[in-house]
Amino acid sequence: MKIDLSKRNAIVLGSSDGIGLAVAHQFAECGANLLLVARSIEKLVRITNDLKQKYNQHIDYLALDIGELNTLRKELKKKIIEFGNFTIVLNNSGGPPAGSVSNATIEDFEQAFRQQLYAFQVVLEIVKPGMMQQNFGRIINITSIGAKQPIPNLGVSNTLRGAVTSWAKTLSLELAPYGITVNNLLPGFILTKRLISLIETEARRKGISFEEEMNFRQRQVPIGRVGKPEEIAYAAAFLASDFASYVNGINFPVDGGFLSCV
Repeated sequence: MKIDLSKRNAIVLGSSDGIGLAVAHQFAECGANLLLVARSIEKLVRITNDLKQKYNQHIDYLALDIGELNTLRKELKKKIIEFGNFTIVLNNSGGPPAGSVSNATIEDFEQAFRQQLYAFQVVLEIVKPGMMQQNFGRIINITSIGAKQPIPNLGVSNTLRGAVTSWAKTLSLELAPYGITVNNLLPGFILTKRLISLIETEARRKGISFEEEMNFRQRQVPIGRVGKPEEIAYAAAFLASDFASYVNGINFPVDGGFLSCV
């Protein structure tokens, strides 16, 4: 089975690092034209140039904060003129800071929801007409295992992931008649800068070393290790492909067997 995304236009949010960057590379390898979206113009320029040297596709970037919703809407409309319709979207954004939900402020929730759920809805608003016109669409949301099994000291994140999960399930029912699927990828402990930061924070909170906390996380995973960003990217490429045309409205854990729930 060879995944072919050629002649597809894809948007990858949060594509300058970690999981988003791995997905961008995988989509490009599968032949997709790419619009990379992230805040760091320096990283985006470097990544775009690197991908253009490797692949013969249309690859461009948008350097912006997706939480600035009006700017996101305006700039994506311009890119549709440049690319044509986008039929693949990878919704991805850095998660909220660690902390208990009982100590979170309304501002903490507002910031988190703007960076993910609200931004994802703006992207949907822009791409949906083109997907419906082509009777094909793939919307893939990077959420977290916290959507199914709350992670200690990630109160705002757990809440947000649950909201995105419900949004996606509702959307999958509405858009399925138009050939558009909506699915969630739930990463477990994936070796990214965010995981390293969360482990550092949790180690300080517990009064233990980084290595002790990392070993604790790995012991929770039946496979016995943390995952790699490219292992999420492989799953994303499948969900973006024609092979996943009958996969809709699911939560797809990529977690080494961490989740204890079904």
